[in-house]
Amino acid sequence: MIAVVFFSIIALSIGVALAARRGSTSRGPLATLIAGRSLPGWLIFFLAVGEIYSVGTMLGFPGGIYAKGASYGVWFIGYILLGYVFGYFLAPLVWRAGKVYNAVTVPDVMYGHYRSRSLEKLAALTFALALIPWAVFQFVGLQTVLSGLGLPVSRLGIIVGSAVIAFLYVAISGMRSTAFVAIVKDLFMFLGITLVGIVAVIAAKGVPGVFEEVATRPDMTTITGGALVFAMTTIFVQSIQFYLTFPAQFLFSAKSESSIKKSVIWMPSYMLMYPLLVFAAYYGISHAPNLAKPDGIFLAVTRDLAPEWIVGLVAAGAGLSALIVLAGNSLMFGGVLTRNLVPALSNSKTSHSVKLVMGLFLVFTATLSTFTSSIMLTFLNLALALTAQLVPAWFGVMFFRKFKAPALSVGLVVGCALVAFFYFSKLVPGNINTGLIALAANLSVVIILSMIFKGSTSEHMPVAKRAKEILGKRAESLKVADHDTDKVTISSTGAAMNEEG
Repeated sequence: MIAVVFFSIIALSIGVALAARRGSTSRGPLATLIAGRSLPGWLIFFLAVGEIYSVGTMLGFPGGIYAKGASYGVWFIGYILLGYVFGYFLAPLVWRAGKVYNAVTVPDVMYGHYRSRSLEKLAALTFALALIPWAVFQFVGLQTVLSGLGLPVSRLGIIVGSAVIAFLYVAISGMRSTAFVAIVKDLFMFLGITLVGIVAVIAAKGVPGVFEEVATRPDMTTITGGALVFAMTTIFVQSIQFYLTFPAQFLFSAKSESSIKKSVIWMPSYMLMYPLLVFAAYYGISHAPNLAKPDGIFLAVTRDLAPEWIVGLVAAGAGLSALIVLAGNSLMFGGVLTRNLVPALSNSKTSHSVKLVMGLFLVFTATLSTFTSSIMLTFLNLALALTAQLVPAWFGVMFFRKFKAPALSVGLVVGCALVAFFYFSKLVPGNINTGLIALAANLSVVIILSMIFKGSTSEHMPVAKRAKEILGKRAESLKVADHDTDKVTISSTGAAMNEEG
């Protein structure tokens, strides 16, 4: 029954991807990478959420609580909630920058605004490097899900099958088909989490019973000291970059700025699933205290309490969560490589070279995933720490005209070097998120060197001020039009008076 439900839902997702192709009105690289900037707000809602809520939501979040207690849950939920607040103001500016500079990728925006090839290349390299651990994270999550639920698939079969299905999503109709499959993914992910959370509460004879075992363990229910410092700094750095990194390309595919605003308003509704994940995690602490791999606690609770059809739903929801992110990652990597790192590949008007790069990316990251045995949160932290180094350049695009391209390039190199140093040395000074430390050094270098470097600032006005400029011109035009109308009216009235006289 588990296998039947799982493979039926996967087949449904492929059918949805094929059906999405019928509504496509354009072809070529732009249609593949950003759906020709034609997606409505409701599709952007599912697409962006599909990237935010990955397999880490279903496995990593309860696994982190199981291993580390409340501290993990606080920063995981906190950065997403605060990210939505920042996103309401920043996401429309991301779309506006993409529109103004005709951007398909984040490095396109950097070149369009600063006119610096070196900054474009460095941003592209940073983005590409961050995508690799993020994709490996999804492959390892898929292996954990399918092996943990006892599906009759070998580890090699899981890896190869996942890569093929993710490639099918993007090869059929690029960003458009991925957006429609994200709807299927959200439906089954939410349904699976809801059912398991409810079953856990019923088994514990109510919500108080879920927390009865850990009530006497302050380490699992409170957050203090170094854990609190890490949580607060992580919330800050990850919420700032929330819409400025991986989701940015999805925002470029929207047809209007207003559609972005409407979709962001409703995205926090997905946070309703987190209490249910918390119930499953704390139930697992009480009833499966010696689990070897914390990331498998949600699956262990599911198999222990739920009937097989619910287990199949959970497997499908978790699997699709990883597959959608893999599809999105391959789209982003294909765009960055063919447009920014090796632009000669995009000279053709067809999307064959983009699809080839996407396929190779999936093969490469699938191969890397065979060298790891479990989901490692360091992969997630590494990816987000790298992309955080693009925040100063984004802020220059949006707000600060005096940031200069050479300063931003040096700052980006310094920030990424510090991220690598902290990652390989395992140092966490003062329990502060190392991505924030690197970002602070990055921004300091940018500010100091922008004051030192000679040369003009960016010739382009920050996109946050462009709306005011446009509105100002429109208001002035209206005043002129009204003034001219008044003149015509006065002249006509005078002429009429003369005729009567």
